[in-house]
Amino acid sequence: MWKNEDVQSAIPASLARAGTGLFFGLVIGLVLGIANGLFKISEQLFDSSMQIVRIIPFIAVIPLFVVWFGIGEEMKIILIALACSFPVYINTYTAVKLVDNKLVEVGETFGLSYISIIFQIIIPSAFPTILIGIRYAMSTSLLALVVAEQVNSKSGIGNIIYIASNALRIDLIMVGIIIYAVLGIIVDITMRLVEFYSMPWLNRSK
Repeated sequence: MWKNEDVQSAIPASLARAGTGLFFGLVIGLVLGIANGLFKISEQLFDSSMQIVRIIPFIAVIPLFVVWFGIGEEMKIILIALACSFPVYINTYTAVKLVDNKLVEVGETFGLSYISIIFQIIIPSAFPTILIGIRYAMSTSLLALVVAEQVNSKSGIGNIIYIASNALRIDLIMVGIIIYAVLGIIVDITMRLVEFYSMPWLNRSK
């Protein structure tokens, strides 16, 4: 029923979905998190809405997304992007808000412009917490991928599981589940290595 080539082609298809959704989710989360953390008017306009929407399980919005976006790739990518945006947003927003004002005052003392203060002081200071949010978002992208691929997938690991379930092939269903699990482990290890090598001072302090 299935060949190795089918599984090999399914993995890139699923990773492309997860990666595309993750990219848009990161952009949304980072932009809104930084803007809301820095600017009061942006915080007043967007933070309440983000806090309300984030408590809704992304699985619950699938019927609404199907009505709005159909059952094609757009719906899947938007669902993944939505799910990924919140871990990044919360960590970025919180980290930017908690940056020590004394650091900003030092930058002002040295004559740095506000833009320079943002990119040379605020974002680097917030980076460790932001990176944790990105790691959570990457894990969330795989969770959202599992859900999204159950909706009319024509390719990917979810398609393998769907066809295997119709054929009562438990072995192939388990293969799909194992692939999802392995991808999750790889993503987590990769991000931990990124954290380790990009922030060595934190690891030395532990």
